[in-house]
Amino acid sequence: MKALLREYSLFISIISLIVFTIYEELLSHSFIGNIIGFIILFSVIIYSAISVAHHAELLAHKFGEPYGTLILTMSAVTVEVMIIAIMMLHAHNPFLARDTIYSAIMLDINGLLGVSAIIGGIKFGEQPYNIDSSNSYLSMLLVSIGLSMILPQFIDSEHKDIFMIFIVVIFILLYLVFTRIQLKNHRYFFEYKSNHTAEENEHNIDNINPWYHSTLLFTYIVLIGFLSEILAVFMDNNLKELGLPLALGAVGVAIISASPELIVAIRSALQNRMQTVINIALGASLATLLLTIPSVIIVSKLSGLHIELALSQIQELLLGLTFIISIVNFNDGETNVLEGFLHFILFVVFAFMLFL
Repeated sequence: MKALLREYSLFISIISLIVFTIYEELLSHSFIGNIIGFIILFSVIIYSAISVAHHAELLAHKFGEPYGTLILTMSAVTVEVMIIAIMMLHAHNPFLARDTIYSAIMLDINGLLGVSAIIGGIKFGEQPYNIDSSNSYLSMLLVSIGLSMILPQFIDSEHKDIFMIFIVVIFILLYLVFTRIQLKNHRYFFEYKSNHTAEENEHNIDNINPWYHSTLLFTYIVLIGFLSEILAVFMDNNLKELGLPLALGAVGVAIISASPELIVAIRSALQNRMQTVINIALGASLATLLLTIPSVIIVSKLSGLHIELALSQIQELLLGLTFIISIVNFNDGETNVLEGFLHFILFVVFAFMLFL
């Protein structure tokens, strides 16, 4: 009970949900009201996402790799799918899912991994990880992006529906096979043993209650979903009022869903646990593709909405550069400041291109 009373973000989220449910309509009718509503709700959601990171990190500590990062990435993807579905139903933007998935990949690989490699490199120089993990993730990412976001450009409109159903089946199969490989057959691909991590995993592990943290993790995700539904109204109104590109809404979704991962990744980099960072950054990108794409396709079919997953030329170029640099950088089992800086520069370019 004492631990529960310290969950300040839980009570703030519940109070915010009640207040904004009552005053949403009033605030949404004025420019200032939309701005205030967006800032407060975005801050509350990020605060709740930090708690998601906290509980997911404790569960990761309890169960070890790669179960820990799998719990974290699944939590983030669940939040992402919920927000995308809510905003799709609200805004009817056919490119929202594509732009959000693209933004999430750029944020995870270039933003999250780039910043972590810079921070860890400044503190430790070179940080080791298991090269088998990066190779496995990158090969899966290339296949997944090629099938779902490049191949649709060459599919006739009359065959798009059957192709979408085909992608759902293929991606579910890919995810099941890869998860089995990750957790059973080749679990050692996604682990990196060191004296530091061994001592850390032995510390206070018996004091972690998995049921307590799992319940709170689920509760926060549900609250974030409800708060995001209200946030979508304010976000859409602000983008239209200010004349900003709608793609910024997709970036906002990606930031919210990736915030728990970013927090854990930076902590891991500062603790010289680059394997955890690799698992989070590349694993989250893969989970975003293999789980979010089938989910949004199913939602679009059930709701009668049209979605476009094919990448634009600029998106293809930046993703292509991202994966070329990743293949070159992640071929030696160590990261450094230069590698992190190159990825971060690509993230800066991605952010700049949103306004052109």
